[in-house]
Amino acid sequence: MSGTGTDLIIVSAVCVYNQQGHLLTVRKRGTDKFMHPGGKPEPGETAAEAASRELFEEVGIEVAPNLLEPFGVWFAVAANEAATTIEATVFTAPGTWEAHPSAEIAEIRWLDLDAPLPTDLAPLLTDHVIPLLTPPK
Repeated sequence: MSGTGTDLIIVSAVCVYNQQGHLLTVRKRGTDKFMHPGGKPEPGETAAEAASRELFEEVGIEVAPNLLEPFGVWFAVAANEAATTIEATVFTAPGTWEAHPSAEIAEIRWLDLDAPLPTDLAPLLTDHVIPLLTPPK
């Protein structure tokens, strides 16, 4: 990413589904884009450990890091930070879940992947992840 004029942020994110097969998205306080639950790793954390911790902190879902299923790694334009690229390691949480916003999460929304997509989704979701998803049935 050197020489691109943008900053790079490393993040982990998790695809979580409810019983209807809808994908969990979250909106952080002070932002307008919905994205996966997740965030930046703390020093010494693996991508899966960061994903597990952030999932619990943001929406109250507890999944051990070793149970998260790797889905992919992508570079995308950061949704809420100018001139910034993210390198996102994305996992899938097995099973179906209920979520409750906490920490810096202002709002959660379950996304019906069979319906038209809203226009307020993060580029990581629209450009990379959603095109590859098939929700559990």
